Amino acid sequence: MDKKKHLTAEQKLIMFEEGTELPGSSELNDEKRVGTYLCANCGVKLFTSEAKYESGSGWPSFFQSLPNVFETKTDHLLGYPRTEYHCKNCNAHHGHIFDDGPQPTGKRYCNNGICLVFKSKN
Repeated sequence: MDKKKHLTAEQKLIMFEEGTELPGSSELNDEKRVGTYLCANCGVKLFTSEAKYESGSGWPSFFQSLPNVFETKTDHLLGYPRTEYHCKNCNAHHGHIFDDGPQPTGKRYCNNGICLVFKSKN
């Protein structure tokens, strides 16, 4: 379900105008509990806490997403190609994928925290 009308102005800017939150601004950077990360717009499950790690980038980072939840495209906004990812269900922009993450994937899903909702397993 698309519920853009429930998003804050900042969430709309990041998720649908491809903005970026300030590094270090997300409370989810310090989230250590077991649970699932959902799209803040449509509620689709995107990541598990087992895939989250501290990348030092200032944004919540994951080495893999759940299967078939994202679509990607290349952006050149900074003058060089980057892989941008969007929720397959609602097309909300979440962040970029880099090839500097830990094993087993070597990937870093660098996600804007404001685009996520954390649901604790407990």
